[in-house]
Amino acid sequence: MSSGPGADSAPAPATPDSLSAPPRKSSMFSSLRIRNYRLFFIGQVVSNTGTWMQRIAQDWLVLSLTGSSAAVGITTALQFLPMLLFGLYGGVLVDRLPKRPTLLVTQSAMALTGLVLAFLTISGHVQVWHVYVAAFAVGLATVVDNPARQSFVSEMVGPEQLQNAVSLNSANFQSARLVGPAVAGVLITGVGTGWAFLFNGLSFVAPLASLLLMRGRDLKAVQRAPRGKGQLREGLHYVAGRPDLIWPIVLVGFIGTFGFNFPVWLSAYADDIFHAGAGAYSLFNTLMAVGSLVGALLAARRGTTRLRVLIAAAAAFGLLEIVAAVTPSYWLFALLMIPIGIAGLTVNVTANTAVQMGTDPAMRGRVMALFMMVFMGGTPVGAPIVGWITDAYGPRVSFALGGVVAAAAAATIGLVLARIGDLRLSVGWNHGHPSVAFVPRDREQLTAAA
Repeated sequence: MSSGPGADSAPAPATPDSLSAPPRKSSMFSSLRIRNYRLFFIGQVVSNTGTWMQRIAQDWLVLSLTGSSAAVGITTALQFLPMLLFGLYGGVLVDRLPKRPTLLVTQSAMALTGLVLAFLTISGHVQVWHVYVAAFAVGLATVVDNPARQSFVSEMVGPEQLQNAVSLNSANFQSARLVGPAVAGVLITGVGTGWAFLFNGLSFVAPLASLLLMRGRDLKAVQRAPRGKGQLREGLHYVAGRPDLIWPIVLVGFIGTFGFNFPVWLSAYADDIFHAGAGAYSLFNTLMAVGSLVGALLAARRGTTRLRVLIAAAAAFGLLEIVAAVTPSYWLFALLMIPIGIAGLTVNVTANTAVQMGTDPAMRGRVMALFMMVFMGGTPVGAPIVGWITDAYGPRVSFALGGVVAAAAAATIGLVLARIGDLRLSVGWNHGHPSVAFVPRDREQLTAAA
């Protein structure tokens, strides 16, 4: 039975074993040779820096206005609530619409939101409900912007460079994360949060210019889905019939909902545990960005997507969060943000690339909308809960619980994927070192017979 437009020509479903194939060697920056993608990349460097500045300023402004970690959680939840409510509809629109004009509209809307928030803050009239409204407005634009940007990458670079481009996008985002929080920290302590919002609003000039300068003839032709009934349901059925798609999405759903609530945790650690102020919050985010950048560059060198890497990174991410939660030292806690960033970014890139590469182009907007809805849309559920636990029981308990959920999800879904792929756990020695891996049952049986 066909799963929708183009289903018969979709790539063969990947299995856990096939996704464990030896990686092909790849140039770390190969996709930047493509002019359209190079323009896109440069525009995103500037815009992403502004985005990180606004994130830090937004969280610190809410904490300053209310003194409540729960309020920070509510702000984060409002920003991601539209993705939870309307994410799948955004994917349907993206599959119907041309990507470049769509991105021009969504990026302009987010620029306007940043400028309005800057005016309110600099003029001294900002109230917490203004921040709530601005966060929700950005979330509405993201409903379409995110799947459009995700699927537009394949139109710029084609399937051969897709994994490299996705990894470089993440490296781009995390490089901006190194600069954005540091500059935001200086602006917040020096002249106030409003100037960080202003920089973010103006930074959208760069991606808008890059989109306008692209050559339309160089974009890869992708058949857009026609208007029709049942397209949302069609996308859900497509994913439901593909274990190689649904289980990575489920895993990032658990981790996104309970393990990625860093605005709540890191602001609370900076303010309540270490009493170090906005500078410490900026430092924690910057060090996490260092780790995330390393993880993105390592992902860019990998030639294939392996689900075992996804499971291992998710388990390491959860365990590192548990360790960081109980760490008494300020500097040790700060340094742990680096490996947490590496593991978290590896989870994100590996799952993102596996889902994109395994999806038929005619379904990619809907599938990536589902991916982002689960990954980001879980935040409206998780962030208020995590904020309440942080206020009621302290940041350490809250952070540790997030790590427990992430590690448990990784272990459970790893076992599910192993069962689907008819794999068994193999423990032994390899060149004098312990080796733990999932191997096909028939291989283990042949080894035993030999």
